[in-house]
Amino acid sequence: MSAIENYKPLKGLPPLAGVTDFADAAEPGMSVEECVDRLKRFHYAMHRTWSICLARLTSEPIYELKMGLSHHAHLAAEHVTLLRDRVAEMRHPPLGLDKVPHVSLEGFFDEILMSKSALGLVTGLYRGALPAVLEAMRRYLEDTNLLTDAPSVRIFKIMMPEFESMIEWGDTAISALEKEATVEDRAEMETWMDELSNWLESAGGLDGTDELDGDIATPVRFSGGDWEYDKIPQRDERFPDPYNMGVHAEEFLYDDRFEEKDKVLMMFYKRIREIDVPEMMAPIMYEMVNATGDEEKGGHPWAFYRDLTRQLWDEARHAMMGEVGFAKLGIDWPKLVMVNFTWSLGLNEQLTPQERHAVLWFIEQGLMNKTGKRFEWEVGKASGDKYSALIQDFDWADEVLHARIGRDWYVKDFENVKEAADYGSACWDKVLSGWEEWKKDGLTEHRNWWPDLYRTACKLRGDEPDPEVEAFDVNYNETRADLQRVSASG
Repeated sequence: MSAIENYKPLKGLPPLAGVTDFADAAEPGMSVEECVDRLKRFHYAMHRTWSICLARLTSEPIYELKMGLSHHAHLAAEHVTLLRDRVAEMRHPPLGLDKVPHVSLEGFFDEILMSKSALGLVTGLYRGALPAVLEAMRRYLEDTNLLTDAPSVRIFKIMMPEFESMIEWGDTAISALEKEATVEDRAEMETWMDELSNWLESAGGLDGTDELDGDIATPVRFSGGDWEYDKIPQRDERFPDPYNMGVHAEEFLYDDRFEEKDKVLMMFYKRIREIDVPEMMAPIMYEMVNATGDEEKGGHPWAFYRDLTRQLWDEARHAMMGEVGFAKLGIDWPKLVMVNFTWSLGLNEQLTPQERHAVLWFIEQGLMNKTGKRFEWEVGKASGDKYSALIQDFDWADEVLHARIGRDWYVKDFENVKEAADYGSACWDKVLSGWEEWKKDGLTEHRNWWPDLYRTACKLRGDEPDPEVEAFDVNYNETRADLQRVSASG
């Protein structure tokens, strides 16, 4: 028996704070340099995953995929932060995290970014990239010394369950999409995944530890390299009238004539309509980073992107809260509620990323007043609908956080809050409404869908419709959500 095996802790207590045992702790592991080399590859992989989620989110029509990309962009941003912080602890300032670890690793993620379909995107991410990272993390834990490198071990133990959850979601999504894929589509996916493997193999694997030999196939650009970024929002068939601005939710919500139980319907609509916030926020970050290719050179530290990605995910959660609210009531929202994308469309088409950020903060700040989030929470409580009260409670908490994020990253560039607010309002004023133009082009009739929704809700509740409530007919033709007048374009 070796000396280390003979060594025993006092009274049989657990050794080494529970991180490992003496035998494993006494084994050699990776040096700091070796650890950092792998950590930088993990960082690159998660940064590219984050960027790909943002790049494809807005133009992805399928709602469930849009929400999944929102969630996984947030998780990837959190993983990037953990990895950045760990590298910074390991004698490596400046970090050099903007450098591409290997040209073939860049090609691997470029191919996923430029994938030609939703099936290709989710297959590349969830059966290509993320499983490769997870496998490399497991190999890292086998190769490193669990005591000397305990801080790295901790972050992988945080990350790995989230990777497993993301991959499980992706597998389910792929199985669903494959049901509608043709034989040709599936064959193309198999060929493409082989090419992805070639890119990864020629990079020495995700972590760069695989030995390279002459038998590795030369990777090719299966995508053709002709992908172009698209910031125009797209929606699936459950959004049949996305230009519809025929029901002014805020006018109804702030009207004292109407009861809280009916206002809950408008709040569910307002929540699910928040799908357009991720559609607007993703291009802000993607365009800012890709204007220079490096977020640090673009004038914002990584913490800016991390915070905004958290906000993006919160807004996606809010949309799903509204979806759950309608489902809980038995409301067929795709049929009865015309959820539009006119806000994200207008901002993405007409404003710069900086101007969009100004509008975002201006709106968040406005939600802190007496007709904002506290009011909606009070409506939810007074309605008797416990679920409505719950989601408005968390929605309010999230928006307080978002206002703080705005103060940290937006207001700091102005002399005072008033100047910041004036600029945000002015930017929003620049967005022209295409109300008449959309109607003239046959894109929408701006139909007032409220009466149908209200009558259906009354039937489900066993109530008799109130003629005054049923007759509500105020639209967004002249005023925007904060009740200020809008600019018209046609």
